[in-house]
Amino acid sequence: MAEAVDRDPATSGDLDAEMYELARRLYPICRSITGGGVRETLRIIGEVVPIDVTEVPSGTPVLDWTVPREWNIRDAWIADPSGNRIVDFRRSNLHVVSYSTPIHERMSLAELRPHLHTLPEHPNWIPYRTSYYKEAWGFCLTQRTLDGLVDGEYEVRIDSTLGDGSLTYGEVVVPGTVQDEVLISTHVCHPSLADDNVSGMAVAAFLARHFARRPRRLTLRFLFAPGTIGAITWLSRNQDRVGRIRAGLTLTCLGDSHPFTYKRTVFGAAEIDRVVPRALASMSLPHDVIDYFPYGYDERQYNSPGFRLPVGSLMRGRHGRFPEYHTSADDLSFITAERLGESWRVLERAIELIDKGRRFRNLAPLGEPQLGRRGLYRAIGGTDIAELEHAMLWALSLSDGEHSVDDIVQRSGLSSEVISAAVELLTAKGLLSEV
Repeated sequence: MAEAVDRDPATSGDLDAEMYELARRLYPICRSITGGGVRETLRIIGEVVPIDVTEVPSGTPVLDWTVPREWNIRDAWIADPSGNRIVDFRRSNLHVVSYSTPIHERMSLAELRPHLHTLPEHPNWIPYRTSYYKEAWGFCLTQRTLDGLVDGEYEVRIDSTLGDGSLTYGEVVVPGTVQDEVLISTHVCHPSLADDNVSGMAVAAFLARHFARRPRRLTLRFLFAPGTIGAITWLSRNQDRVGRIRAGLTLTCLGDSHPFTYKRTVFGAAEIDRVVPRALASMSLPHDVIDYFPYGYDERQYNSPGFRLPVGSLMRGRHGRFPEYHTSADDLSFITAERLGESWRVLERAIELIDKGRRFRNLAPLGEPQLGRRGLYRAIGGTDIAELEHAMLWALSLSDGEHSVDDIVQRSGLSSEVISAAVELLTAKGLLSEV
């Protein structure tokens, strides 16, 4: 476990700047789904909040997958016929296709071209490409650089290793007074991409720090794991405890200037699906709410049929829907401290709402229970329903163990005071039980 710096950024008066500073430190690191870059990233996050790091050996079966071999890289370049390094890993780690196998050869431009990737529509940008599960090598460069290449012999070097090692992920668990959990998950596998997903790491780290000093009723679990294989590995190792997850979110692209987008769970009406839009609306922030689809980030692992965990996704720019996505244009100038801070405050509000969301179960759910014989309803019917009686009917109707008291307030349009009073009366009469 890494030891955190003894200060509380949430009360420092400069939280936004501190998150941006963490993003600035994490941005240059060459990360992939395994390797030293992930470990260095988690070490730095551990300076903000203590983090438990887990290593899972290569070759370990995890659900329908296998932990891959570990990849690390020291250097890479392409030198032109004059010996000039026209593509240099040390200038940008996006220049190398992630998981490229080692190579050191001389070859013609015609032989080299199939291994080169560009963005013709953005001639000054470098694309981000990967080859995780198929052994290959390649370089990413600007279209402008490619257009300037001349015939001749090129020196190609990728000084990388691919061998037995492990997959690394980190967790911060903030125990609550109950075992029910809120899961906050963010991927840590992308190299120098500021919005996707240095922003998610920075916001999650400072959220974890904040709540570690302010424990709540629910247990909070913050997971920093490589995309797809990391979440799958964590799920494989925690099948006995995932039933405790009451709500969750994947975090990504939280530093750009786009309006917020909330992606619902596969259920479409889980507690988290109600809470996040409510938090955004309460802060008067423009936002879209979209339905679940089985693509994007690790919410698709958590929502898979064998787990069906109520995990949504919060983002600003949407997966593949803005031109800077997975390119060198997603740099530190693409995100701002203000946007990181705004995202942090939305999430803090949402977690608070979930934590305060007491839920009850109707103990007489087969039809409407007779309130009159319990002294809860007027003996003579036919008149307008009094506000408290109306509140009791709403509480009985929605107390299915899934809806919180705040959900009932929102759905009924009644005040929180009258709904709370109705809940207390029904509980005292043995008609409701807190979940």
